[in-house]
Amino acid sequence: MGVRKTLPQPDPEHPITEEEVHKQVLFELETQEQTLLSGATSRLHNLTTLFRVSRDLFRAFRMLNFAGPCVTIFGSARTLPGTRYYEMARQMGAACARLGFTVMTGGGPGIMQAGNQGAFEIGGRSIGVNIELPFEQELNPYVQHSITMRYFFTRKVVLVKYSYAFIVMPGGAGTMDEMFETMTLIQTGKLKIFPIVLMGKDYWQPLMDFVHRMAEHGMISPDDPDLIFFTDSIEEASAHLQRHAVRQFGLRHKRVPKAMRILGEKPMAR
Repeated sequence: MGVRKTLPQPDPEHPITEEEVHKQVLFELETQEQTLLSGATSRLHNLTTLFRVSRDLFRAFRMLNFAGPCVTIFGSARTLPGTRYYEMARQMGAACARLGFTVMTGGGPGIMQAGNQGAFEIGGRSIGVNIELPFEQELNPYVQHSITMRYFFTRKVVLVKYSYAFIVMPGGAGTMDEMFETMTLIQTGKLKIFPIVLMGKDYWQPLMDFVHRMAEHGMISPDDPDLIFFTDSIEEASAHLQRHAVRQFGLRHKRVPKAMRILGEKPMAR
């Protein structure tokens, strides 16, 4: 998962040297993402970055406009096939496909592969939104349609934009980031109240306890924890999606835009 970097410990007797400052500058210029987060840059570089961000989003919008209503499954890339959480995600992917959803994941291994596999195995539609990394992340073999994004933040926009529900399986910092960002979008009215289903109760219980603690301390609204449906049951999760996504938003009747071949658009076949 890349080279682990640790922060150097401060040493008052040996202040930072010009050489170390120079090394930091070189580090920030290693990739476009590090340059993006390194403060002010030239106007030309800013313009180039804006072009790349726009290109990322344009390519994704162009393809996923024809995906139909999606459910995004979040979770760890490190989960091995055959394990409990992998099988839970695979079954949930199949359940989402049976409800008529397109199953969308980050396209990689682990939980992402499991969700795509579940949809693929029953003839549903399976999409992967991959990410460029210094170390290669290959698409899993159950992705039927895919796009690779340059930036993590554009990837998160796409994973949220086309989904009417979100399944959160056990994962690490990235999974928590995706869940809480989605929850914040709903809290602030930037996103409709789409279902967030958190699965893996023995893994996530301390996190749910902390969410309730935040509410008790007035850091979030008293009813914000109710935005998360916490279960390990495929049947309960499926019924929750049926009630709060399919029926509430009339997805059975939602019309998928028709691809215009004159614009080079392609319909998304199963």
